[in-house]
Amino acid sequence: MSDARERVRAHLLAHSVKQGEFILKSGATSSWFIDSKKTICAPDVMEDLATLVLAVIPEDATAIGGLTMGADGVSFITAGVASTKGRALRAFSVRKEVKDHGAGGRIAGVLEPGDRVVITEDTVTRGASQLEAARVVQDLGAEVVLILAVVDRGGTAGAVAAKEGLRFAALFSAPDLGFPYEGA
Repeated sequence: MSDARERVRAHLLAHSVKQGEFILKSGATSSWFIDSKKTICAPDVMEDLATLVLAVIPEDATAIGGLTMGADGVSFITAGVASTKGRALRAFSVRKEVKDHGAGGRIAGVLEPGDRVVITEDTVTRGASQLEAARVVQDLGAEVVLILAVVDRGGTAGAVAAKEGLRFAALFSAPDLGFPYEGA
């Protein structure tokens, strides 16, 4: 395991993973929960996280983003670190609803038709949010080249993405953190 990967994993376990009884977005209960934003937004591992993301995403990717809030930290941090390494990645958020004022639409930030896009998310269980973001991006005329989660806690997002013809990857799985998958 690389030093960066081990530092991010250790941070996730120390600061993001909580044990107890939790109700998930799906309504299912779980004995553990992960608020991975506590790691993604932590200055001591931001660069490590972005380095891990950049190592996974295709070299020809031109933009990174996804459904707000889950994608924002990963997308913006990765694009910022990429720019310090001479790699230009546009960053954007997909709003949960169409904005009804200003220019409208669901995209905030910089995304162009024809972009080769990495859809990202902090933590996924089923992958529904990532697919929603992928559809919005595709409707704009961009191509989704990868769906990427920091943590895959459910173990089913890859199959869900594959059904849509999309490739899925995760930096960490539930078993990487010492927990079973909780697909729902």
